[in-house]
Amino acid sequence: MLARMQQQTSAAAWMAGHSTMAGDANDEHDRARRFRDAALPHLDDVYTLARYLMRNAADAEDAVQECYLRALRHFDSYRGPAMKPWLLSILRNVCNAEFARRGKQETEPADDEQAEATPPIWQEPQASPETALLRQQDGDTIRRLVAALPRPFREAIVMREINDLSYNEIAEVAGVPVGTVMSRLARARAMLRSAWTVAEGAAP
Repeated sequence: MLARMQQQTSAAAWMAGHSTMAGDANDEHDRARRFRDAALPHLDDVYTLARYLMRNAADAEDAVQECYLRALRHFDSYRGPAMKPWLLSILRNVCNAEFARRGKQETEPADDEQAEATPPIWQEPQASPETALLRQQDGDTIRRLVAALPRPFREAIVMREINDLSYNEIAEVAGVPVGTVMSRLARARAMLRSAWTVAEGAAP
């Protein structure tokens, strides 16, 4: 599926690049090539976040396609941050716009600011149990548990443990302070830990 999306995105990017300007064809071809080289390596990460945010494969593919078309449109003005966080930020805006269009916004729980004063477990050198859990096989149970998290915690844990973004990068993508990212990650891991314990106990 992702191979097909890569082909579609490449073709769409190339055509969009050619249709936006009447300038030199070689310049446009070079622009489209540079965009593909920079953006397509992150397609898996963009789709993964889209899949968890949209909770539907077809909607996720549509969101990724729109994300890449928007990114191409603004590629000339791109000066940073790193390409992956930039793409994920655009994707998040695409998803938010779609939820707003549908009149469907998830209620966001209040962040626990007290977590900022607590030494975060993810700064310890060893991997946390939740990290190991997510980075093993991405089975149905894990996907279901992550998908069941409230959206702020779901997107934070996916961007950190699956997309491998830094705390600062997650803060940039989500538009929140780093302390809030830390709080959300701590709560997401606690919820995952509890949910996994329940799921394991219910297993035959």
